[in-house]
Amino acid sequence: MGKILIVDDTLFMRTLLKNVLFNGGHTVVGEAVDGEDGVAKYKELKPDLVTMDIVMPKQNGIDALKSIKSFDPAARVIMCTAVGQEQMMKLAIRSGAKGYIIKPFQGPKVLEEIKNVLSS
Repeated sequence: MGKILIVDDTLFMRTLLKNVLFNGGHTVVGEAVDGEDGVAKYKELKPDLVTMDIVMPKQNGIDALKSIKSFDPAARVIMCTAVGQEQMMKLAIRSGAKGYIIKPFQGPKVLEEIKNVLSS
């Protein structure tokens, strides 16, 4: 199971994801509230995987993803987005995201995506 960093500006979404991951046997090594915080925590915690919201204050998820990939090309980042943001998802995948999950989250789908990315 993986050590995971959750990056999302909404406490409710971080808590929801944390519960899904915990129930799936993963360890949440940290939480970040925006892209800047996420990049700093990635450097500090060196997680196996990051779940990254796209729309956040200070630095959005796409820019944070690019920043992380610039110093760790092997980083495994799964983007989180709401239904209807297909263009942002395509940009995220082109920017190096390894996968994505759609809000509202469905626990089994989240765990399946994480399993796929961790095993790749």
